[in-house]
Amino acid sequence: MDQAVDRVKKYCNDLFSYNRRETIPVRVGDVVIGGDNPIVVQSMTTVDTMDTMGSVEQSLRMVESGCELVRITAPSIKEAENLRNIKDELRKRGCEVPLVADIHFTPNAAELAARIVEKVRVNPGNYADKKRFENIEYTDETYNAELDRIRQRFTPLVEICKEHGTAMRIGTNHGSLSDRIMSRYGDTPLGMVESALEFLRICEDLGYYQIVLSMKASNTQIMVQAYRLLVQKLEEEGLKPYPLHLGVTEAGEAEDGRIKSAVGIGALLEDGLGDTVRVSLTEEPEFEAPVAEKLIRRYKRRSGHEPVPQLDESPIDPFQYHKRKSAEVLTVGGSNVPRVIADLRLLSQPEYKDLKAIGHFYLPEPDKWRMNDQGCDFVYTGTNTAAFMLPNGLRELVDYEVWKTLDSKLNRHPVYTLDELAVAEQCDDQLNFLKLNATDLGDEALMVLEASNVVVLLETDNAHAMSALRRFFFELERRKLTAPVIVMRNYEVKDQEEFLIHASTDVGGLLIDGFGDGVMLAASELTDKPEYLADLKVKNETAFGILQAARTRMTKTEYISCPSCGRTLFDLQETTAMIRKRTDHLKGVKIGIMGCIVNGPGEMADADFGYVGSGKGKITLYKGQDVVKRGVPSENAVDELIEIIRDSGQWLEPEFATEEMN
Repeated sequence: MDQAVDRVKKYCNDLFSYNRRETIPVRVGDVVIGGDNPIVVQSMTTVDTMDTMGSVEQSLRMVESGCELVRITAPSIKEAENLRNIKDELRKRGCEVPLVADIHFTPNAAELAARIVEKVRVNPGNYADKKRFENIEYTDETYNAELDRIRQRFTPLVEICKEHGTAMRIGTNHGSLSDRIMSRYGDTPLGMVESALEFLRICEDLGYYQIVLSMKASNTQIMVQAYRLLVQKLEEEGLKPYPLHLGVTEAGEAEDGRIKSAVGIGALLEDGLGDTVRVSLTEEPEFEAPVAEKLIRRYKRRSGHEPVPQLDESPIDPFQYHKRKSAEVLTVGGSNVPRVIADLRLLSQPEYKDLKAIGHFYLPEPDKWRMNDQGCDFVYTGTNTAAFMLPNGLRELVDYEVWKTLDSKLNRHPVYTLDELAVAEQCDDQLNFLKLNATDLGDEALMVLEASNVVVLLETDNAHAMSALRRFFFELERRKLTAPVIVMRNYEVKDQEEFLIHASTDVGGLLIDGFGDGVMLAASELTDKPEYLADLKVKNETAFGILQAARTRMTKTEYISCPSCGRTLFDLQETTAMIRKRTDHLKGVKIGIMGCIVNGPGEMADADFGYVGSGKGKITLYKGQDVVKRGVPSENAVDELIEIIRDSGQWLEPEFATEEMN
């Protein structure tokens, strides 16, 4: 068996059916994480920890919304001490929810909190290290001396946790790796894993095992790779199989935040990884638990799905991103970005104005078309072909039986079933689409894909869609077939949030592994045309959102914004909305918006520009990880941020940017 197979088996029990990883159980008050217990939902308060009643009331709302663990920041001794008052008041109110103290930089606060609450979270990147963004050359001797220093700083907390029965989360964040880790391992998933293992080895040496681990990142590819690698390293070193806390840091708000969270968390849940989940949204924390619950719910009812044929070998490396090599067929596959197809099959007699829902706008006065950054690349009209000339560059998919009768086939391409293709008398010289089900794994079906002008429209009716689709891609890799593949999914869910989560998990999880040359989210059967167009708009925007969240096609400004907590130094939601309003036309630019220095330059590892709270009413502005301006009054900070973007050459005036027309 080859090395790739061995690695897969070490991080994942089964790639083709949901088989949750076995872990040791970790008790947090009356809640048990891991073992054979259900996946636990948690969230974090956003009010000042010194506001006892505010923290209590917010915690109660969170519990009411489905939160089973409540995390509260304790940046210093005074906040750690006030956890006692918050806990006492919650218990007086009849609320027994376990509390988790969130610690950064301050071991003495952690040691106090561990005597009060049921769990403490430490970040190995800043618990015993100070980050100065320095590259330090270490010999083995000096590196080991640093590990001895960490052991001395960390051991007292471990002993207190053992004495008081307090659980611990060792939570690595991609953006807050220490200078020491960065100097040796770089900004990599391996560095994230090693950062946690240094602390974990100390715990095991001291006979302490009530530990949960996390590998959070804002970049979903990095996050997924780090968690998988962590599981593999635990087994490789003979360490215990600790439960995993899943989360995407700084996911953002609204639909973008939900899509990004589902892409990262969902991909890992599909692997059978994850024992507790926190969805980090830049919204009130009581909105997070319902999203987490919808993510988890799919895995409570996975029994009875159609079995997926097994493979003895895995053809991919799960710890590094490699885009599948596909042939270039006209504008699909190869080095092209993943394409988006809009589903117009149920729209009889499409009109000019209908294309507004999918990002294309007709201007009658100059008789021209405009397209925004989320204008789809193809439309699938099926048997209802457009009676007008489509915008330049927009191509049409037409079912074969109709396509072969068309007088003009310019920019129109046939869609075949396998049976139709077997007897077809015509085909397009450049581009043909073939509908296949993920179960079509036989020689007869796959032999067709050796043609140089065929693109697959891949479907599945398996309730465990991700596994079935993944299995098809693995078969293509195994046979070295390079035909491009568009993932085509149809969802029956009526709840829009649930649709976002399901689509982001299924399609995003494939993209994370380098699979997929495009996506089509089928429109729903709605009798009312305005409803149908609204649904079409949601599906189109979701498709682009998934591609962006998986880092495979950037079509809009990305906001890396933390979910706020008691350390936040300004109104994060209001500020994020204000920055978005001024900058959301900057395609592909990444802006980090952080409430305090803890979630500051490190957590914005991927950001091009940063807006970080540094004091009451004061903002520090960054370009990349370099400070450009300190102590900027908050009332001027957005204008100053725009000037920095302008000076960098990445600013575009809104009137010159591609705009969406109302």
